[in-house]
Amino acid sequence: MFKKKNTSTSPMEYSLLYHTVIPFILSALVVILVTIIAEKYGTKTGGVLGTIPSTIVIAFIFIALDKGTQFASESVAIVPAEMGINLVFLLFFTLLCSRKLLLAVAGSLLGWAILTLLLYYSSMTSVLLSLSVFIICFVVTLVFLDKIKKITSQHSIIVHYTPVKLVSRSLIAGTVIAIAVSISNVSALLSGIFSVFPAIFLSTMVISLREHGPEFTGAMAKGMIYGSPSVVSYAVGIHVLYPYSGVILGTIGAFLIALAVTAILFLLRKKIR
Repeated sequence: MFKKKNTSTSPMEYSLLYHTVIPFILSALVVILVTIIAEKYGTKTGGVLGTIPSTIVIAFIFIALDKGTQFASESVAIVPAEMGINLVFLLFFTLLCSRKLLLAVAGSLLGWAILTLLLYYSSMTSVLLSLSVFIICFVVTLVFLDKIKKITSQHSIIVHYTPVKLVSRSLIAGTVIAIAVSISNVSALLSGIFSVFPAIFLSTMVISLREHGPEFTGAMAKGMIYGSPSVVSYAVGIHVLYPYSGVILGTIGAFLIALAVTAILFLLRKKIR
């Protein structure tokens, strides 16, 4: 008699698939789409559509499945404040990108790390306080780039897409985000912080600077800052909905809220120069 082959997935394979492979693939596709949209339709459109919740959705689905909806709800309370720090990261990158790429990456990540450490040791658990931090960072960074640096949005540019170009974009994004998601499921506070590690921002900035220069990169940063409330609205949505609606309905409800915010930002984008 033949023994039935065991085709069940081991816990290690399951973890590798859902915490590394899937985030890698999804994030790579997101960054490719974001950069192509920005190149074809301008940085305002790319920034708004590029900040539709993506990796945070994957991260918190698996955090909730692993640790429960209450844990996920507590973890996400810090996300708005951490998104505010991510906007400061974009500001730092923009200010440094006229120099060398390595300096822009190192300087912006160092600034992000210092501010994130301060946020971590603050042990922030109030979503309202977290939202306040985000609003302050949102206003300061957007006004600084718009009024002081006078960065204007860029329109479409002609790009010849090759398989090598698209693969290189996907590798940058996928690698950074797979690492971020794989270490997100640690503690409530660290889960919230690493679930919104600026991986999409970092990979998009690096690709924009390498391929289009500082002017386009600054405009892309400004567009993503403008579009960032959609991610924050998703975070607040699952903070409220997860404990009462569960993972599936909570995720759907929060994503619909984020889409509504994205639609409003998209309609108002022409008011941003």
